[in-house]
Amino acid sequence: MPRAAARARLVAVGSVTSKVLALLDAFSPECPAMTLSELARRAGISLATAHRRAAELVDWGALERGADGRYRIGLRLWEVASLAPRGLALREAAMPFLEDLYEVTRENVQLAVREGLELVFVERIAGRHAVPVLTRVGGRFALHATGVGLVLLAHAPAEVQEEVLAAPLQAWNPKTITNPARLREVLAAVRRNGYAVSDGQVTMDGLSVAAPVVDGSGEVVAAVSLVVHAEGAQPAALAPLVRAAGRGIGRALG
Repeated sequence: MPRAAARARLVAVGSVTSKVLALLDAFSPECPAMTLSELARRAGISLATAHRRAAELVDWGALERGADGRYRIGLRLWEVASLAPRGLALREAAMPFLEDLYEVTRENVQLAVREGLELVFVERIAGRHAVPVLTRVGGRFALHATGVGLVLLAHAPAEVQEEVLAAPLQAWNPKTITNPARLREVLAAVRRNGYAVSDGQVTMDGLSVAAPVVDGSGEVVAAVSLVVHAEGAQPAALAPLVRAAGRGIGRALG
């Protein structure tokens, strides 16, 4: 569900909690700091209500108000979010393997989980001279374009796959797969090969090789990827490294 629609749905509920959540949801990488009027407008609530709820959030530490009068996400919210068991346990288990993969390649290394019809990046190590990427820790992205997204979608329940395939598939450039039939073929290849390759589907100069993280129960709980410059990349040579990292994380999870 798009963020604007989600905020509208929260406000429609009408509770104090829904309005507080709408205020927090109004922040984004594009709008990390806002005046009270901007915050109220993006959250879809009245200025008076935004003033009361924002003051409560500032007192608690979920929001901070700078000298310029603009509101920003507070560190208290980050402290609470860091306790999310799925992200915390996964990151702790994954970090040694992500660091090893980075040391070997000096390229961008990413770890993501599926959340509904999107993916969420829970960890990232950025190479100093690596290809620029459009991802950040805590950021969400579509499932059909990135390497980690293709892995997570390929191993998602059938109803999730069908919902993604039935919806319009966003294109970031001409190489993004937007044809549902073609995407089905790609997902089948991911399951067959044990890894995914996203060649220029998000940024034309980036190529991602991703592999699943399988826990002790045999469930794919995450995906790990390596993002390199597309020119001269050899996905078949990178895949064993990424798959080994995925297997190591899975064993560490138990």
